[in-house]
Amino acid sequence: MDVFCRTFLPAAAETGVASPTVSRHLPVLRNCVPAGEVTVLVTRCTRAEQPTHGCLLLLTTRRLVITEQTRLLHRLRLHLNTELRHLNNVAWNPDPRASMVELAATAVDGVRERFLIRADRPSQMWQLDALFSQVFRPKMAARSAAANSAAPVDRPAVPGIGHRPVPTAAATPPARLTAPARAPRLSPAVAV
Repeated sequence: MDVFCRTFLPAAAETGVASPTVSRHLPVLRNCVPAGEVTVLVTRCTRAEQPTHGCLLLLTTRRLVITEQTRLLHRLRLHLNTELRHLNNVAWNPDPRASMVELAATAVDGVRERFLIRADRPSQMWQLDALFSQVFRPKMAARSAAANSAAPVDRPAVPGIGHRPVPTAAATPPARLTAPARAPRLSPAVAV
C-alpha cells in the first residue's frame, strides 16, 4: 500500500469522517494525489458561497484537493485540485463563537476560494489553526523570501563610487492573535 493510502485513512478517522464518505470520495482523491504524498488533513467542509453543498477537503504536504457532492443526484465532482505553491494569499480565521475555521486562498485562475470547516469542540478549532500554521507558514515565508530576493534594488546615485545597492523594504504580514500554545492533536500522519 502506498504512503497516501496509509496516511489518508487515519487522517479521515481522526476528524470523524464516516467510512461511507471515505469510500465514496477516495477514488476521486486517489487520482489527484501521487502515491508518495503524506496526508495531513481530511475533513468535511462547505463552500462559504454555497453552504448547502457538502465538500470533502484533503490537505497533503504539497497539495489541496476539494471534492463536492451535488445536491440532487449526489454525484461527486472535483472542485479544486492544486499544489500548495500555486495558492496565493492563504489565510485562515478561527471563529470561536461559531466553532469553525474559515480557510481562504486565491487559486491560480485568480478565483478566491473560501471554505468553512466546523469543529466539534473548541480545542479542535485551535488544533486546525495550529495545523494550518504548520503547513502554510513555511510556504508563505519561502514565497516572501523569493519575492524579496527578486525585488528591484536601489541604485547608487553616482555609479562607480563603491556604494552597494540597498534592497527595497518588503512589507511583512501582520502578526495574528492565536490561542495559548497547545500541543496540536491533529498532526500530520507520518508513514512508517
